[in-house]
Amino acid sequence: MRRSGLVERSLLVPLLFSALSGCSDRGAPSFTLVGAFFPAWMLFALIGIAVAIGARAIFVASGLAVVLPNQLFVCAAIGVGFALLAWLLWFAA
Repeated sequence: MRRSGLVERSLLVPLLFSALSGCSDRGAPSFTLVGAFFPAWMLFALIGIAVAIGARAIFVASGLAVVLPNQLFVCAAIGVGFALLAWLLWFAA
């Protein structure tokens, strides 16, 4: 029984190390803004927040805010969708 535990551990360690080396080939995507490096996810999170706020403003202006249920989730889903789409279009190789 002890031998199977040793085999499981010997298989688990390389798997964990390979999972930790996700950005080692090309490095983490980042932008240089005013001399400092900012992770790319921060930029696309801001894009998603801006789109979600814009979607909320459009819903209020068009009158859909009165009849649309779960507006927080709808606006958040629209923001996340646009942020992921922008990420995909920006970093597509």
